[in-house]
Amino acid sequence: MTSIDAGDVAKLRRIVMSSPIIGPIMRRWSSVALPDCWLVAGVIAQTVWNDAFGFAPQHGIADADLVYFDAGDLSEATEHAHETRVRRAFSDVPAKFDVKNEARVHLWYETNFGVAIAPYTSTANAIGTFPTTATSVGVRPDGAGVAVVAPFGLADLLGLTVRPNKTLVTREVYEAKTRRWRAAWPGLTIIDW
Repeated sequence: MTSIDAGDVAKLRRIVMSSPIIGPIMRRWSSVALPDCWLVAGVIAQTVWNDAFGFAPQHGIADADLVYFDAGDLSEATEHAHETRVRRAFSDVPAKFDVKNEARVHLWYETNFGVAIAPYTSTANAIGTFPTTATSVGVRPDGAGVAVVAPFGLADLLGLTVRPNKTLVTREVYEAKTRRWRAAWPGLTIIDW
């Protein structure tokens, strides 16, 4: 695990708290009410990129991913019920919410992506397998601040660099993501596979 610079955390906090998508989620976090839960991935990275490039806050953001860890309930129905509840709680937020229990990803990953994976041990463990170092980031409120999980640190995210995290992602998935991102945020530095 890479150490995270306090100045980088402060910068990330400023960006996410001023976002009309992320700010309301963070301020009303108690409505999420899920164990070991983090707001993660694209919504975080794309909010940083929009801030850096001067784009509208919603530019290019397809969804807001909330991931949690509940090994005691691996049911798809429960996961779906949480997603429905969260979508209702944040219906005023301009984003589609996806809610996933990382404790159950191993049950469907092979069917969706053709590779069997071992069960994750925590949400942070799952975040460490996200497709890029810049999107392997999660945030949640922590008192007056923001807690951050970023297994690869924040340098790539704040440095506007996209680099593959080859733990699980395939070249095809990485290249499809980076094609879309290159079109939406042409100023990114994208490291080839």
